[in-house]
Amino acid sequence: MDIKKKVGQLVKKYGSNNPFKIAESMGIVVRFVPLGKILGFHARKSRVSIIHINEASSIEKQSFICAHELGHAVLHPDVNTPFLKENTLFSREKIEQEANEFAIELMLSKEVASPITMHEATKVYGIPRQLLYKKFYT
Repeated sequence: MDIKKKVGQLVKKYGSNNPFKIAESMGIVVRFVPLGKILGFHARKSRVSIIHINEASSIEKQSFICAHELGHAVLHPDVNTPFLKENTLFSREKIEQEANEFAIELMLSKEVASPITMHEATKVYGIPRQLLYKKFYT
């Protein structure tokens, strides 16, 4: 599966790398709910995809969470993902790694006028430096 290509197609089709706009355009419901220590998760019920995001997370972090869960919705549409907790950002599970790669590709996409920088990725959006390092230096 070529995740970079898939992200490029989505960004081009919807004219944005904003995960909330893409989700809305795709008919994916995004809900902000109290989830405690859980950051978010994707579920599919009756052919409706729903992204649940922890309402207590910062707005910037919510963008990464949405991008990650959008990755699940696009790459793994029939899988109800386990809860994304703080420590699962480094999960060895293939679908979690793919969702992280999708999110990073989307957030750093140069297909739009204002992609985020590596600095913004780590400082503002809360993307762990280790994920960026793994993506770009391995």
